[in-house]
Amino acid sequence: MIALTLLSAPLACTPPPPPAVIPEAKAPVAPKAFDMATVPDVRFVEITKEAGIDFRHANAARGEKLLPETMGSGAAFLDYDGDGDQDLFLVNSDSWPDAKAEPRPTQHLYRNDGKGHFQDVSKEAGLDRSFFGMGVAVGDYDNDGDPDLYVTALGGNFLFRNDGQGHFEDVTAESATRGGDGWFTSAAFFDMDNDGDLDLFACCYVAWSEKIDRGISTQLLGTGKGRAYDPPAAYNGSHCLLLRNDGGKFVDVSESAGIQVRSPDKRAPLAKALGVAPYDVDGDGKVDLAVANDTVVNFFFHNLGGGKFEEIGLTTGIAFDQSGSTRAAMGIDWGDFKNDGTLGLAIGNFANEMTALYVTEKPSDLQFSDLANIYGLGAPTQPPLKFGLFFFDYDLDGRLDLLSANGHLESDIALTQASETYAQSAQLFWNTGQVGRQLFVLVGPDKVGPDLLRPIVGRASTFADIDGDGDLDVLITENGGPAHLFRNDGGSKNRWLRLELVGSASNRDAIGAKVTIEAGGIVSKRQLFLAKGYLSSVEHPLTFGIGKAEKADKVTIVWPTGATSELKDIAPGQALKILEPAARTP
Repeated sequence: MIALTLLSAPLACTPPPPPAVIPEAKAPVAPKAFDMATVPDVRFVEITKEAGIDFRHANAARGEKLLPETMGSGAAFLDYDGDGDQDLFLVNSDSWPDAKAEPRPTQHLYRNDGKGHFQDVSKEAGLDRSFFGMGVAVGDYDNDGDPDLYVTALGGNFLFRNDGQGHFEDVTAESATRGGDGWFTSAAFFDMDNDGDLDLFACCYVAWSEKIDRGISTQLLGTGKGRAYDPPAAYNGSHCLLLRNDGGKFVDVSESAGIQVRSPDKRAPLAKALGVAPYDVDGDGKVDLAVANDTVVNFFFHNLGGGKFEEIGLTTGIAFDQSGSTRAAMGIDWGDFKNDGTLGLAIGNFANEMTALYVTEKPSDLQFSDLANIYGLGAPTQPPLKFGLFFFDYDLDGRLDLLSANGHLESDIALTQASETYAQSAQLFWNTGQVGRQLFVLVGPDKVGPDLLRPIVGRASTFADIDGDGDLDVLITENGGPAHLFRNDGGSKNRWLRLELVGSASNRDAIGAKVTIEAGGIVSKRQLFLAKGYLSSVEHPLTFGIGKAEKADKVTIVWPTGATSELKDIAPGQALKILEPAARTP
């Protein structure tokens, strides 16, 4: 995140690599005007209080403007008790140690009754823990059938094992997942080596300490008074973390695997990472990783197999913007947004920077171009400061839409930029499916209602079907404020199918599985990864909209092992649990 600041005493920092040659891509026909009357009426209604969610994020802010106070915290939907509905975990930060606040803020777990009503079970679940939390990843790391929680934090991470009886045990020490004392942000479970268990990747942000922060004098440009939050350029970078799962205990393979990226002179860590998105981009059966970095080049870790990755962000074209400059990147997600094999990588960036949409029509070539402007994500996304971002099909028409949670860092940003505000509206883009016209159109309150677009200091975002009606509901966290739960009213006018995949020879969560559904002439593709956007994890079931189609003609699943399942003529309106057709090797 680039704060508009003036540093009177900045630290030395590593310059970015020289600009790369951005590969060219075939551009679609220039967009024509779009009839907004065709946008569906799907309202997102805030139900936070009536749903029983009373969480409020504590960011430690007390006027000193220390950088971690700006980042907000993550959220995850998961079925922790195995009753078939989606529960909610909300990450909390903390007060500063010298504040001696009592009671201290804690992490929160809410149990869903299946109808969208939640009960706070943090204490009985053993998750009422106090630390400066940041993000959360969900995954069954021990393959026992229960989702576990990996919570990232300022000063080191925590692994909480689900015992299947409604309680989580802190197994950080015995699992060796602490990761050191860095500033960790987003994280992802994925199977890097296809050995049937889930490994861990954790983003690490700048090399921060309270002493360094207090030693930097930063002010908002043009004000000449008051302290402002430091920009990331004031700090050196860090190394991201890759932990290989060896039977429930993890081994740090960051360096040997090629995850530790250094500056061109090899002297300093380069990463200032805030978001990670796993995906098998080139279709070789090995999961790759895209990493969103703040003011330095974005990374693309190409999985070479054998526990090795090659960082090729420069040659793929995702490292820079179209002018060859770095941007301040936060939320990140992959999507087959045209239903024709065209793959897009969306990245939310800072205020006055457009959301990036790196596109390739042939993913196996690993060559991308930023076509955000062509597809309608250019000018509308430029003003706000964008954090949580993900693709999802909110109206169940079979096409991936895009949501972005927005909010600034500085409460008094309007003093230096009249066009900016601290609280900002989320943005929802509907996918028209009409190539040759504007593919993504910004949805207004007349179509989506006022609640989702009410300005907040937005940070993380996630989604799940909380009430069993088939459409996807949304949660957005607010920095230093409450969480906001929005019920989807109207998305279920179209037909849908939900798939809960269970691995046998693959990891039990089937993370990395590839699912294709053919229905009504539309071919929709997803890869099963829970880590999306910024600091967050989405629900485990995959939701496919099939529009007005009478059935799903064919469902094809390619499991992480390479095994294939095929189902035909599936009636809509079902939530199916599908087991991988292979026995787990003892």
